[in-house]
Amino acid sequence: MKIEKKDINEALQSISAPGEGENMIASGAVTNIMTFADEVVVDITIKNPSLQAKKRTEVDIMKVIHDQVHQKAKVKVNVRVDAPPKEAKNEIKGKPLPGIKNIIAVASGKGGVGKSTITANLAVTLSKMGFKVGILDADIYGPSIPMMFDVENERPLSVTENGKKKMKPVENYGVKILSIGFFTKPDQAVVWRGPMASKALNQMIFDAAWGELDFLLVDLPPGTGDIHLSIMQAMPLTGAVVVSTPQNVALADAKKGVAMFQQESINVPVLGIVENMAWFTPDELPDNKYFIFGKDGAKNLAADLDVRVLGQIPLVQSIREAGDVGRPVALQESGILEEAFKELTKNTVEEVVYRNDELPPTEAIKITTMAGCSAVKK
Repeated sequence: MKIEKKDINEALQSISAPGEGENMIASGAVTNIMTFADEVVVDITIKNPSLQAKKRTEVDIMKVIHDQVHQKAKVKVNVRVDAPPKEAKNEIKGKPLPGIKNIIAVASGKGGVGKSTITANLAVTLSKMGFKVGILDADIYGPSIPMMFDVENERPLSVTENGKKKMKPVENYGVKILSIGFFTKPDQAVVWRGPMASKALNQMIFDAAWGELDFLLVDLPPGTGDIHLSIMQAMPLTGAVVVSTPQNVALADAKKGVAMFQQESINVPVLGIVENMAWFTPDELPDNKYFIFGKDGAKNLAADLDVRVLGQIPLVQSIREAGDVGRPVALQESGILEEAFKELTKNTVEEVVYRNDELPPTEAIKITTMAGCSAVKK
C-alpha cells in the first residue's frame, strides 16, 4: 500500500502542537510532508522548547498516522523548535534606571577594611560638591549605612509613580538611601539564601523612586559572591571602586576583587583602589605618621594592576566616632580628613568622566548558573 500525502495532511488536522490551539496544519506548524511507499517523513516546528513538548509532538504524530492512515507505516518526525527569545528578568540595556547617570560599586575583597565608611563619606562629599547622590546598601547580611547616616529608625515611604507604588528612599545629609536595614530590627539577623537576598535587592533597585541622580553608590558586601553577580546582572555598572588596607591579607583579597570586575565575561571598569587606614596619626601628634598595617601596600598593588590610587585615608579615631554617631566625618568643614575625602572624591569623578568619554557603556551580564564566575557570560 502506498501512503498518500493528502491522507497524512487530513490526519494531522485532527491534532495540535503542545500549547497551540489550532491544529498542526492550520497553525502552519507542519512545514513539510514526504511519503515513500509505506514511509512518512513529517517536518514540524513548535514554539515550546521543552523536551517533553518535543517528545509529545513526535508521539502524537506517529499515533494519529498509525490510527488513521496506516497501522504499520514507518514514521519519522523531525521536530524543530522556534521559541521566541526569552527576556532575561531585570536585564536592562542602555541606561539601567531612568534618571540615574552613573552607578558606582564600592567593593572590598574582605570585611573590616572600612568599605561602608568610604561609601558614606564619598557620598557626602559628592553631595557637598553639588551632585545628586544615592546609596544602595547591598550588604544584605551586615547593613551599616543607616547607622552611619543616623536614620536607623526611619522607614521608606510609599509613593505612586506612573500608577505604580514605589519606595521613596530615606534622605539625610543630601544623600538618598535604601537599605535592607530599614526593614529589619537592629538585633535581627538576616538569615536568607542567595535567591531571597537577590529578590530583596531587585525590589530596592527597581521598585524605588530614586528620582534624578548623578551618582548611585552601591555598597557591596565583602568578598566575591552571589550578591555581586546579582547586582551586575540587574544593572550595568559605570565602574567599581575597590577598598583595601595596606596589609598583605587585605591586599590579597583586594586583588581578587579587582580580578572579578576585570574578567572578560564581566568587564566592569575598575576606577581605582582606595587605601584605607593608610597610616595612624594621633591627635596630639598631627604631623606624625605610624604605618600600623604596612606602608603603601594598596598603592603598590594599584601599580601592579595598572589602576589608579584614588585616595589614601588615614586611621583617625574621629572617623570611627563620626560613623558611630551617624554623622560622616566628611561633613566637617576643615581638617585633614575632609581634604583626604575631597581628594578621593575628585579623583573618582575624574575617573568616571574619563571612563564615560573613552569606554563603551557597560552591559548587564547574563548569568546562566551560579556555579562560578566562569559560567557568567555577556
